[in-house]
Amino acid sequence: MKPLVICHMVTSLDGRLHPGRWTDSPDGGRADWSALYEEIHRSLAGDAWIVGRVTMAEMSGGAPHAPTGPVAVSRPWHFADRAAGAYAIAMDPAGRLHFQSDRIGGDHIVVVLGPGVGDSHLAALAADGISYLVAEDERPDPAKVLAVLGRELGIRRLLLEGGAVINGAFFAAGLVDELSLLVAPALDGRTGAAGVIDAGEAGLAGRAALSLTSCAAVGFGAVHLRYAVHFPPQELPAP
Repeated sequence: MKPLVICHMVTSLDGRLHPGRWTDSPDGGRADWSALYEEIHRSLAGDAWIVGRVTMAEMSGGAPHAPTGPVAVSRPWHFADRAAGAYAIAMDPAGRLHFQSDRIGGDHIVVVLGPGVGDSHLAALAADGISYLVAEDERPDPAKVLAVLGRELGIRRLLLEGGAVINGAFFAAGLVDELSLLVAPALDGRTGAAGVIDAGEAGLAGRAALSLTSCAAVGFGAVHLRYAVHFPPQELPAP
């Protein structure tokens, strides 16, 4: 069974993602909005959260290194902790991320890699106690990734937390069940700045529909919006 997927993001009023480039507000500041975001993250009670490489690079903090000794490498996956309770998942097709620990905020790390990542990188991850999944495609198929995570790790409730490209890939694949959006009283205003969702040139028009389920002022001038996400039925191929 596919995990329930909630896309949870914090954004400026003009839909941008980088608080360091936002305007100020007399109602609150970036630290306040970040704390609200984390509070809502906890209240959504996911047993895993997933981000793209760029987002995870801000938290991983490691440097390239070789394993301390010989390590057996297995494909297509290696799960070092199947009973972690909570998982921090990173989409890193090219294998660029390195970590200081096998956990972030107490959540066990799982890295989703592309098929071209070498055994030396897999060995380094395994030696550090980090789990990995080697996808079949250079651009990992989100549906296949979710199927493995649900089956092998028992993940049932996943928080999708950016950036824009990974969000767009999950939306385009029809995998998102809910959008949770914390909107801060700030503006970015830059041309070409990253938005909440980037689904490529095709976009999402006609492919997804949102219905509001709740709206609440949550302090510091911010508003928390929740939407159910609906996707049109898939057309079956002609027999």
